[in-house]
Amino acid sequence: MRLNCDLGESYGAWTMGQDEQVMPLIDMANVACGFHAGDPTVIRRTIALAARHDVQIGAHPSYHDLVGFGRRSIAHSAEEIQALMLYQLGALEGLCRAEGVTISYVKPHGALNNDMMKDATLLQAVMEAVRTFRADLPLMIPVTVHYRRHQQLAGQAGVPLLMEAFADRAYDDQGQLVSRKQPGAVHHEPQRIIDQAVSFATKGGINSVNGQWLELPADSLCVHGDNDSALAAVRGIRDALHSAQ
Repeated sequence: MRLNCDLGESYGAWTMGQDEQVMPLIDMANVACGFHAGDPTVIRRTIALAARHDVQIGAHPSYHDLVGFGRRSIAHSAEEIQALMLYQLGALEGLCRAEGVTISYVKPHGALNNDMMKDATLLQAVMEAVRTFRADLPLMIPVTVHYRRHQQLAGQAGVPLLMEAFADRAYDDQGQLVSRKQPGAVHHEPQRIIDQAVSFATKGGINSVNGQWLELPADSLCVHGDNDSALAAVRGIRDALHSAQ
């Protein structure tokens, strides 16, 4: 089970996250592409940091929404979605080339990620953009109980798919993340986060908030390292997964 984390989210004089501390603990870095966070200097430094630690670099494109951190839905046509995706992938790839590496996968961010999982037309537009950019480039999407349907769509689009799960988020009975507006949506206790990570890795799923078993086969776990307690959880997940092998 590979660990991924959203990084490169600082902007100008504003610093976010603990990229230096979390990078050695993960396998895949989702690098902001400038539309929701990150600037050219931050992005290039994040790429170089990932390269030093032999961490795969993933594009983390979003709606054009710096003020809202990409968490606000913005209506777009399929053509516009493809253009904003290609624009961000091209920018990230240019900076990757400067550091002698390349993009390994694409993981949409925030509202774009949530919206595409509810709208098949939007998801198809995202898949088309990824395939157009590079035919062998995988797309990372959240795993739900409908993962077979998503695999079928990706197969029709000719896009390799990576399924992602979250160690620190609660799931409803449909395998969707519980809204952050609901109490208990985000797990804060390190041991609970670790236990959920191990369940995904060893059992291929977890229990929903109502106790229903969810079959959610994931290729990667998203972890967060933007505070000391989160970093402790990431270290605990890494150790627990190593022990479970």
